[in-house]
Amino acid sequence: MSILIYTESENNEFKKSALEALSYGKALGEKMGENVTCLSINSNNFNSLKQHGADRIIDIQNQSLEKFIVKNYAEVIHQIVISESIKTIILSSSANSKYLGAYLSGKLESAYMSNVIELPSEINPFLVKRTCYTNKAFSTTEIKSEIKIISVSSNSFGIIENVTDPDIKKIDVEIKSSDLKIKKIDKQTGAVTIADADIVVSGGRGLKGPENWHLIEKLANLLGAATACSKPVSDLGWRPHSEHVGQTGKPVASNLYIAIGISGAIQHLAGINSSKVKVVINNDPEAPFFKAADYGIVGDAFEVVPELIQKLEARNNNN
Repeated sequence: MSILIYTESENNEFKKSALEALSYGKALGEKMGENVTCLSINSNNFNSLKQHGADRIIDIQNQSLEKFIVKNYAEVIHQIVISESIKTIILSSSANSKYLGAYLSGKLESAYMSNVIELPSEINPFLVKRTCYTNKAFSTTEIKSEIKIISVSSNSFGIIENVTDPDIKKIDVEIKSSDLKIKKIDKQTGAVTIADADIVVSGGRGLKGPENWHLIEKLANLLGAATACSKPVSDLGWRPHSEHVGQTGKPVASNLYIAIGISGAIQHLAGINSSKVKVVINNDPEAPFFKAADYGIVGDAFEVVPELIQKLEARNNNN
């Protein structure tokens, strides 16, 4: 018996979220007495999988899978699940994996548990803890189906080094043509992505205009962080919609989320609640964000942020 982990990759490198899913799967395998099989699609750089616990790697190279089309990817995993008698599938919490998990659930007639944050407290019955109500609460859920699909919440389990020497099995798969055609994909380059970031620095209308965004970018650069914004900022065209975080934008589950000039509308807070530490900088002491934040600074962003930048630069120079 084996646990199957779909490990997402980009530009021949496995994503941070994939390694977290692998670390979770390895720990689960040790608890259940099962080995771990990683599914790699169109990547041949397996060093990070070997560093983080893969017992076995299924290597698929197929031009039809160069672009993510959920029907095709689900068919591939379905074939592997049947041929390998897989009972547990581990996915990350990326947008593609969440789409894939729901689709696979119907195809395999199996339970799909998203936003899982811990190893099962019990194996029989199979009980998992997950976030719910837009990360305002936790639930412990029993999975009763024979095949189980688990999506690991970002930054909830961590990445654990566990060096292995896995067997690598190359297989061919049959992909039926899809009615869905992808015409164009725009990718963010040269910056830390929101999905993979440990730290996110986000700005709102309190920045007063796009000409002041250099403050957000400089602070993020010093922290090795991703930049983000509130919905009104992207609606105004100050920043691209790819940086919009919140309930109607990208969800954030970073270790540190810094909100600058963001009042804290309920939709924004719902999308960033999974972040472990939240810091707000706002000149309005009554801003709703202060009630949700772990730390807050009441002050003018144009005074506070330059001082933070100065302190960080001094610290970096001393190091």
